[in-house]
Amino acid sequence: MEKYINEYIRPRIQGDGGEIEFVKREGGAVKVIFRGECSKCQILDRCVGWIEQRILEDTGESVKLEYERKKPYFLDK
Repeated sequence: MEKYINEYIRPRIQGDGGEIEFVKREGGAVKVIFRGECSKCQILDRCVGWIEQRILEDTGESVKLEYERKKPYFLDK
């Protein structure tokens, strides 16, 4: 799952100024961190739904994306 997120999902998120970081997988849950434009996006829930759907269609695995938003590292204080 980490490879799939890094190679397929991440470039698409980066195309809109965002960033996604794989954290871990626990059973049917995939934990990620959204940064960049994603950290302040008003429609992130739609994107999360799209990611869950892509994972299901491309891998056949049904997962629940658990996420947190973080500001870019240079804004974290």
